Amino acid sequence: MDTATQTKPVADQTILDHLFRPMGVDGVYARTQAYEDVVDALQRLISRHRPDDAEAFRFPPVMSLRQLEKQGYLNSFPQLLGCICALHGGEADVNAAVERARQGADWTAETTSADLVLSPAACYPIYPIASERGAVPEEGLTFDVAADCFRHEPSKDLDRLQSFRMREFVRIGAPAQIAIFREAWMQRAQAIAESLQLPYHFDRASDPFFGRVGQLMAANQIEQALKFELLIPVRAEGGPTACMSFNYHREHFGKTWGLFDEAGELSHSGCVAFGIDRLTIALFATHGLHVDEWPRGVLEVLRLQ
Repeated sequence: MDTATQTKPVADQTILDHLFRPMGVDGVYARTQAYEDVVDALQRLISRHRPDDAEAFRFPPVMSLRQLEKQGYLNSFPQLLGCICALHGGEADVNAAVERARQGADWTAETTSADLVLSPAACYPIYPIASERGAVPEEGLTFDVAADCFRHEPSKDLDRLQSFRMREFVRIGAPAQIAIFREAWMQRAQAIAESLQLPYHFDRASDPFFGRVGQLMAANQIEQALKFELLIPVRAEGGPTACMSFNYHREHFGKTWGLFDEAGELSHSGCVAFGIDRLTIALFATHGLHVDEWPRGVLEVLRLQ
């Protein structure tokens, strides 16, 4: 599904200069008030589309290392993981590391892993929370979750931030419930993109699985249509960028966390994910750097007037 012809996006460097400030590392930027105002408006727009039965959670930018390991992330995406390390031991051990730093030596060799990782996606913490409630009710469960996320993908491209914000609506229930949820959200996402006057198209997609085995997993994911993406031109050069995704996890998280319905059947799950920063950059890339000059219809939808 393709929308009408669009003009070429605003140049990446122009967006970077106007809306961000460098912080010394590729893919990590300070964000200006003009940018954050649009982020806030976009978040409110998504909230207005939130399912009536959704329970909201807002997660910190870190999560349990053990929980992420249990969910199999290290097997599938080890190249993206950001572990948190710290200085452990007594005063002498810590002072030894400090002294190495004073001497210009590599003090980080003295650190060891903490029990936390940087969250790679907003939805991961919700499954153990759901599992603690016991049987999944007949109507299923729906959640609205959000987090600041991290993926180790250093890049100068604005659509490939290492630190970014993700918003998700997560559905847990019977396979038919997940299918209905995902199909409905693909329709709603189309309406949202059109209301924001963003050019887009849908396509089957795969997650960035690691290694040769990962290539087979990605091919299987595409073949089974487990993941779709809504792609929008964000960069002035190159192909469009995935700004929303629509995912069917099948029984993966149900098996991992023991999510069963009241009849003892294993629950399935799915989610719709909004790349908040990518969508915001897409708005500036499409409509220009000055929000007050954006199309009236877009401003009305975002309630920025």
